[in-house]
Amino acid sequence: MHHREVFLAKLFNDYLPGTGNAFLKLVGLPPEPRPWAAYIVMQLLVALIIIVLFAYLRRRLSVDQPGKLQHTFELIEEFVRGQSEESVGHDGPRYLGFFGTLFIFILFCNLIGIIPGFESPTMIPPVPAGCAIAVFCYYNLMGFREQGFGRYLAHFAGPMPILAPLMIPIELVSHLARPLSLTIRLYANMYAGEQVTLVFMGLTYFAIPALFMGLHVFVSILQAYIFMLLTMIYVAGAVAHEH
Repeated sequence: MHHREVFLAKLFNDYLPGTGNAFLKLVGLPPEPRPWAAYIVMQLLVALIIIVLFAYLRRRLSVDQPGKLQHTFELIEEFVRGQSEESVGHDGPRYLGFFGTLFIFILFCNLIGIIPGFESPTMIPPVPAGCAIAVFCYYNLMGFREQGFGRYLAHFAGPMPILAPLMIPIELVSHLARPLSLTIRLYANMYAGEQVTLVFMGLTYFAIPALFMGLHVFVSILQAYIFMLLTMIYVAGAVAHEH
């Protein structure tokens, strides 16, 4: 699938092709004349924005006179904490760092496409796939940590030993399908939203594009929330202790 080269990716390819090819060499891929894909550059930009934003916010934290930015992220933290307690239980806040990082990263990746000259990296399959694989690894690791290797694997066999030959293949397929489901859901919604917005911005001016940009913002927030919520559900299932 061909994607346009955004201006930031063009700068990277014009001035840093050697660095890009060095990374390609590390993962065993052949060098390319223009190694920087737009979605990779956009992810790096999102990561830089998040780092700079939180570094700035940390220096301005105040108990007596919190600013608007602090209020905004406090609301996000309270929302994610509340969702984690509802989905995972009273131990939900233990996993708050992963849930919050995932939500903010996906949200920023979704929203950056609204800025002219940029595109949402989540509309390219490798980015949702990478997030989905991270979720898959995380909730399984948490399951092993909380329940132990043997006990965590035992829940794949179901509640009755006689059902194990049937339950184990079903559970394995179910768990392996989760990264695919997360990937397709996020990618398909963001790609469709981006294309609809681009089409209407090319056909009309002012009011109509603004409406679709508002819709794009809504879809971006919703998809980041759904991705985070499903992650919480998977973690809850992995760390739950059967009685």
